[in-house]
Amino acid sequence: MTENNDIAEIRRAVQALCAEFPGEYWREKDRDRAYPGEFVDALTKAGFLAALIPEEFGGSGLKLDAAAVIMEEIQSSGCNGASAHAQMYIMNTLLRYGSSEQKAQYLPGIADGSLRLQAFGVSEPTSGTDTLSLRTVAVRDGDHYVINGQKIWTSRAEHSDLMLLLARTTPRDQAASKTEGLSIFLVDMRAALGSGLTIKPIRTMMNHSTTEVFFDDLRIPASSLIGEEGKGFRYILSGMNAERILIAAECVGDAKWFIDKATAYAKDRSVFARPIGQNQGVQFPIARCYAQMRAAELMVHHAAQVYDQGGNPGAEANMAKLLASEASWAAADMCVQTFGGFGFAEEYDVERKFREARLYTVAPISTNLILSYLAEHVLGLPRSY
Repeated sequence: MTENNDIAEIRRAVQALCAEFPGEYWREKDRDRAYPGEFVDALTKAGFLAALIPEEFGGSGLKLDAAAVIMEEIQSSGCNGASAHAQMYIMNTLLRYGSSEQKAQYLPGIADGSLRLQAFGVSEPTSGTDTLSLRTVAVRDGDHYVINGQKIWTSRAEHSDLMLLLARTTPRDQAASKTEGLSIFLVDMRAALGSGLTIKPIRTMMNHSTTEVFFDDLRIPASSLIGEEGKGFRYILSGMNAERILIAAECVGDAKWFIDKATAYAKDRSVFARPIGQNQGVQFPIARCYAQMRAAELMVHHAAQVYDQGGNPGAEANMAKLLASEASWAAADMCVQTFGGFGFAEEYDVERKFREARLYTVAPISTNLILSYLAEHVLGLPRSY
């Protein structure tokens, strides 16, 4: 895939930054279940997390395709972009639907790193991906909204200053349509924590810094509302497309890491007086994963370009996420198989990356829901749920 000089320079710059955070750094964070704050700060200082913020607010003003390259390179370097990727796709909602006052208030601080916008409060224990059934409510009370409810899988909530929150402002049975009545808020968690906001960490099989968040009569200024009340669902759809494209790019990066790791090991590891990479039983799985990765890579950049051109990349974003997550998981499994017993040893980083890669066939949307979307909205088959 031919790239222009600017994209090639972005790749080199990200690679150079990630080289300062080798496997030992990530293994320590993984063992301690610690947030990689130093890495996130370095990404921020270098301007990578402000890639999508317009230059007038201190950002780089890049397109989503360039942001996808940043996330891909983080993963292919052996680092973990999940510690910071939300800022990229959450930004979309603020940029597209935030008021001029909100942009001026928050974007410069996000760009220079004095504010972190890392938390996205959408999923709930009882609704999961059925976003329209969420139960967290925001009730207008004069110059404030009062929020009650619960969110789950709100990653990085403990390490973020701001949260983008989706809550119901009109009861579902009173909304004009099933997609109406949900609103988006930008919550200042610094003021909210301990004043109606409670965060509870969730331990998972990978170090993902995810949490449950509880709202008990949390009062936030009415100015926290982004866009028009009741239109929040349509606002986040565009952000979800950006999210899927960026995470798909991360999956492509993971697949590249696994393929490079397996290839190097297959060249160096000798058994029965010959490199194991000489055996077709080892060669073929690596080659197949490479082909899968390249196909997914093309789909990711195609989806990003559709997005950047102002189109609706719903189908493309979902296909990119599907193909890339499956490519990264296939490459992860292949890499462990290539390494054999050493693939389970912490020092090689394979088992850590293996655990991290497993997430993306489930989140932020599962493979089955993507297939349902394609069946209904692309192929015209009857709705299955």
